[in-house]
Amino acid sequence: MPMNETGISDESSPRPRRGGKPAEGQPVIDRAFALLKAFDSDHRAQTLAELAQRSGIPRSSALRIARSLVHVGALERLDDGRYVVGLRLLEAASLAPRGHGLRSVAMPYMEDLFHVTRQHVLLAVREQHEAVLVERLSALDAGPVRYRVGGRLPLASTGAGLVLLAFAPAAIQEHAIATYEPGEGQDDIRTPADLRRTLAEVRRGDFAFGRQSRPWEVSTVAAPVRDGEGVVAALSVVAPSTGFADAGYGPAVRATARAVSRRLEEDGHRAAHTGRA
Repeated sequence: MPMNETGISDESSPRPRRGGKPAEGQPVIDRAFALLKAFDSDHRAQTLAELAQRSGIPRSSALRIARSLVHVGALERLDDGRYVVGLRLLEAASLAPRGHGLRSVAMPYMEDLFHVTRQHVLLAVREQHEAVLVERLSALDAGPVRYRVGGRLPLASTGAGLVLLAFAPAAIQEHAIATYEPGEGQDDIRTPADLRRTLAEVRRGDFAFGRQSRPWEVSTVAAPVRDGEGVVAALSVVAPSTGFADAGYGPAVRATARAVSRRLEEDGHRAAHTGRA
């Protein structure tokens, strides 16, 4: 589901000058990332005009930046002239420890959980005020799901997001509570007070359970993944609500999350011991 980064406008951000020139002091790297952020699951291939419009960068500047990104492989240009994300970004992203590194540790356990549940198994990490989905395993006959690998999930209205939010710094939690508006989220979280109560319940029980009826009826259970220093990810199963309570997903998700946590802690201890040696 396409969505912006934070939903908050920054009035102090540099604005383009007249004549199509970027504001003084606006780094090229910022404009390059603005161009890359114009891509999402609904806009995988775009013309130069579309990139300029969606990124807010003047067309002449967008052209220069796009050419540079093509040169280094961050973008690729199709035969029809449209731009797509390049494989070089995938190569770089695969080195991210909170993405590929975490995924490589969790994947064997996620596969076991997937074979048991035959539903959607998700692994997500928090990035400021949103969650990023780093892996998803889905059965062919599983119900619909909204989020893709690499896509962003709202913290306050998804099972994995609630776990990450419950163990996030207090400032992140208070921002989410203060700005909460009911939408396509958990059915029993309708007000900021509901969200505060739910986060407290997640911390007490060390898991999140939720049900939503919009845009379709699904239920989810999620549990935290720890690395010895704190919660680094959330593991969840999403499945149709019918029969969810009797399927035993909760214990399976919690056991799997604990297994991944133990492995992360063991790897951390091993790395620390090797460093001292």
